[in-house]
This record gives sequence, structure tokens and C-alpha cells, in this order.
Amino acid sequence: MEQGRARESARPYASAGTPQDVRVPEQARGEHTHCEPPPPRTVQRHSVRGQILDALRAALVDGELAPGEVYSAPALGARFGVSATPVREAMQQLAVEGAVEVVPNRGFRVSERGPRELAELAEVRALIEVPVMLRLARAVPAAGWCALRPLADATVAAAAVGDRAAYAESDRAFHGAVLALSGNQQLVAVADELHRRSQWPLVDSPAGRRADLLADASEHTALLDALIARDLTVVQSLVREHFNGADV
Repeated sequence: MEQGRARESARPYASAGTPQDVRVPEQARGEHTHCEPPPPRTVQRHSVRGQILDALRAALVDGELAPGEVYSAPALGARFGVSATPVREAMQQLAVEGAVEVVPNRGFRVSERGPRELAELAEVRALIEVPVMLRLARAVPAAGWCALRPLADATVAAAAVGDRAAYAESDRAFHGAVLALSGNQQLVAVADELHRRSQWPLVDSPAGRRADLLADASEHTALLDALIARDLTVVQSLVREHFNGADV
């Protein structure tokens, strides 16, 4: 099923139009314009590379691309129904993010990560995000937190069906929206990169840990409840607990 979704998401879209040649004024051709504007043209820009990157990220989080295994760009391109070029470009981006390693003349090996690396990422994320969340808890009105309820609910919905890829996206969306309330876009970008790195699978990680996803998602809703109630003691406890147990 995951492969089908990846192939569907990777399907390129056709352009709605092509650039027009330089026009000769209608008056010069003996035509009358009657001051009519030219018909509107819709230009759609879709990046095949971006779609493949999203599909590969989902496959990594789901464990479809296993740690330690080597995958070639042509083989993955055939799987997604595209050429090897956008796959190779997407894999180069994943290499920058630390999700894969380049294997000359073979392809890309999915990085093998252990619990220590995950714990280090959680520690760095906590150092960045916890102080910001505690500061926001004192400054943001209840209405601001209520607006994030759909994002928290999306993490619960993804966790309920055990969809790790959907959970990873909704989890990052929730945390990103919280940090965005600080108004610091650099902070949001740095935290999102660290968060994404923490979502790559571990070596020999269990396939379906739905209970862990549900527990993590429930912390989002509990945190929102405490923020809306301005219960700073509970907020501080939940925020620190959330990062101490972060493993998804």
C-alpha cells in the first residue's frame, strides 16, 4: 500500500501551458482588440524531485527502505514510475540530512542509527524547544493555543491507525506551529531539521509501534489542555516528559 501511495504521489503533473512567443500587436495585423484583455493562463509548477523526496521520506519512516540496505536510483525510479534523475537528486538531499549515505557506483545506503544518536537528537531538541515553549506558555492567549487543536487531533488520528509516515508529518506540523508562535523563523527551520532527523528508523526497530504513537499523540492534546488552562506547572512537566521520551 505504501508503495502505491508513493507511486501516486510521485506522478508528475502536466504543465497547463507553455511560454508564448513575442506578440505582434493586433492592430498591426489589421485586427481589432476592442480593449479585450487576453484570456487568463494558469501555470502549474510541480517538482517531480519534491514529490519523490516526500515519497522516499515516507518509505524511510515506514521502514520500507531498511537501514543498512543499498538502493539504486534506477531501481527506485522504476518503483515510482519516474526516471533515475529525480530519485538521485532526492537521495542527494537525504544524504545531506543524514538519512542515507552515498555508495559510489552502487547507489545509496540507508543510514544505520542506534539509540544513542536518537537520545542525542532528543537532548538537542529539548535544549532548543523547551525554553521556547515555556516562554510561550506565559505569553500566548488561550485562543492561540485553541487554533492548534486540529494539528494535535491529526497526530491522534494518524497514531490510531498506526500510520507512521502520516504521524511523522503531523507531529512535525504540530511542533512547528507551536514554535512559529515565537515569530522566529530560523528557530522553526532548525528545530524542524532536528525533528526530521529524529524520525528516521533505528536498526532493528519494531515495525508497528502503534501504542508508542498513541502515547506520544496523547501528550500533544494534554499539553494543549494545560496551555489553554495556563497551568504552567503541568505544562513544564509535560514538555520535559515529551522530550525525555521522544523516540518517534
